Amino acid sequence: MAKKILVVDDEVTVRDLLEDAFGIEGYDVRLAEGAETAFEILKEEDIEVIFLDLKLFGMNGIELCKQIRKDNPIAIIFAMTGWAALYDIEECREAGFDDFFTKPVHTEMLLKAVDGAFERLSRWRRRHG
Repeated sequence: MAKKILVVDDEVTVRDLLEDAFGIEGYDVRLAEGAETAFEILKEEDIEVIFLDLKLFGMNGIELCKQIRKDNPIAIIFAMTGWAALYDIEECREAGFDDFFTKPVHTEMLLKAVDGAFERLSRWRRRHG
């Protein structure tokens, strides 16, 4: 099964950076600039590792995470923001995020998070399979 990642960010430079970084490591990356596109992708594809920018046009990342959680409770969802002062960690945890990254993000840190996320999903499937 392909290891798919969804990146939702309204900044094209961030989307391109993460697509390149994850793609080089062999991950299948999908990109969305907002909630509407993210929902379309998630309807069509089974993606369980997701990066959401918190400050999106329209529906913000907090609300988007809550909506994704309703349909996919085992997805591993990471928050990203350049506006850390606007969001507190409790709000992100309550929304259902698994971890939180402040921009500018270091790709090595994100790659470690992705590796860990797919390992957790693999362990979950082996146990509950």
